[in-house]
Amino acid sequence: MKFSEFKKKIDNEDKTSFIKGESSEKLKNLEVILSVVDKINKTLQLDDILDLVVKNAISITGSERGFIVLKNSKGKLEFKLGLNSEGENLAEGMFNISTSVVREVFDSGQSKFIEGAQSDTNYDPSKSILRLELQTILCSCLITDDKKIGVIYVDSKHLHKIKLKEITDTFEILAGQAATAIRNAQLYAGQQEAYNALNEANIQLIQAERKTLKSSLDSEIGQSLQGLVHLALLETESLMRTIEKTQKELESKKAFSDSIFFDRLKLKSKVAIDSIRNIQKYAQVLSETAVTTLNKDSADLNRTIQSVIKYIAPMKKFSKIVFKTEFNTIPLCKYDSEQIQHVLVHLFTNSADAKPDAEIVVKSFQDEGVNSVIVEDNGPGFPPEMTSFFSQILSTDKSSYGLFLCKSIIDRHNGKIKVLNKEKGASIQFSLPLN
Repeated sequence: MKFSEFKKKIDNEDKTSFIKGESSEKLKNLEVILSVVDKINKTLQLDDILDLVVKNAISITGSERGFIVLKNSKGKLEFKLGLNSEGENLAEGMFNISTSVVREVFDSGQSKFIEGAQSDTNYDPSKSILRLELQTILCSCLITDDKKIGVIYVDSKHLHKIKLKEITDTFEILAGQAATAIRNAQLYAGQQEAYNALNEANIQLIQAERKTLKSSLDSEIGQSLQGLVHLALLETESLMRTIEKTQKELESKKAFSDSIFFDRLKLKSKVAIDSIRNIQKYAQVLSETAVTTLNKDSADLNRTIQSVIKYIAPMKKFSKIVFKTEFNTIPLCKYDSEQIQHVLVHLFTNSADAKPDAEIVVKSFQDEGVNSVIVEDNGPGFPPEMTSFFSQILSTDKSSYGLFLCKSIIDRHNGKIKVLNKEKGASIQFSLPLN
């Protein structure tokens, strides 16, 4: 029985007939479930939720130990919490249960209830079950939105009549509610990480501002601010989308009623976004008026391009972008890796802004004493009348500051940058001298 079915049964049916038809033990367990659901819905802290779930799973089933494992970012099951019947923490080293049971339950998505594991002729107990002298095992998959996120497991050396429907139903109801609460807590934890990253970015911005004032608009800080502001803006906008999505999910499941909490988060995010945009304008002026000190070193241009693509490809802005590379073997040359990475990020961002699902092709080759890179896309491209006049595209009063900055960086490397004629899409080539 699912929790929603049980709740509906209580709300719609005559309570007297319901009590007559159910055992007092089941009613007691279901009252515990209601209490647990109420408690876990009042917190978004993952550790608190795991603790509540395991303790009540042990209590409901009369087990001696309980464990929760969750799927990590690599798709593997990872130990999260273990408790005994006294509420004491069990170390991961004590999680020496039957991994075959846990894996079977997770893979199938079906609960497994074993009663008399030492003597059950219908079940082939594993070595760990025999070694631990386990008699009773209950294990259910944690599933929310049709996605498996982990497993809850309890066991005991004592024999219990766990195959009674009131116990197995209650255990599965608890697992279902636990899965939803755990997933919500994980989403909230992701938001907290984004906030922490933004706070760290703000600290760095403040430090950069102070250093800039002391150094009379030092160019190195101007470049650092550009990258930092870009990252902070992406993360804050992503945070806003996550908050809105989480609010909708929780409201649809009626798992969280405090809409004021989300309104405050969204307001704070909007203030942060507006503030970062103002800082971005300041950073643009800072970079434009500064004389950048180059930190040239001999490096592989192909490798630099690959590192930039690897970094930005997972970002939401580039989620629909298809990157293709056509590299030729080119010699090492001296350049400032961070600044050339900045050029590449600007060119890729321009393509994504023009066409969110663009195909971006990056080519490299050597020609007449220089290493050249071409970045082209299948977007709308530049107006025909502007392709012959690169200076017009670079004009800051035409909202092309990114290209202006690209040209400034390439010029300081004694290189060249130009727009290539292309029937469809944009194509920009920059070259760096080998020496």
